[in-house]
Amino acid sequence: MSGTVSTPAPARSLPPLMRVSEAAAERLRSLYAKGGQGKLLRVSVATKGCSGMSYVMDFVDAPGPGDEVVTDQDVTVLVDRKASLFLIGTVMDYQVQALSAGFTFTNPNEKGRCGCGESFHV
Repeated sequence: MSGTVSTPAPARSLPPLMRVSEAAAERLRSLYAKGGQGKLLRVSVATKGCSGMSYVMDFVDAPGPGDEVVTDQDVTVLVDRKASLFLIGTVMDYQVQALSAGFTFTNPNEKGRCGCGESFHV
């Protein structure tokens, strides 16, 4: 046996927990300035729908002990720590279409979505 010691490989950097698109940031600023003044948006996941998980968004007064604070595009969003493993690298966007408007999530961890788009699985 040789006396060489192997050095561990350098740790890979993780992608940001969540990013916010400019459109989502603009919409959040508008919501925070109106009825959501002094509130923060919390993003979590819940067991729901035909694929198993669904995004849940709630306005809260302050971060809870289990919240990760994400600041991007000069807006702050809270992420429930229990959801963070499912959301790493997710981009939150806001889309306006002909008959609907709302926040959308592009999540690299998703393996599939149900037909109606309400739920996903990892």
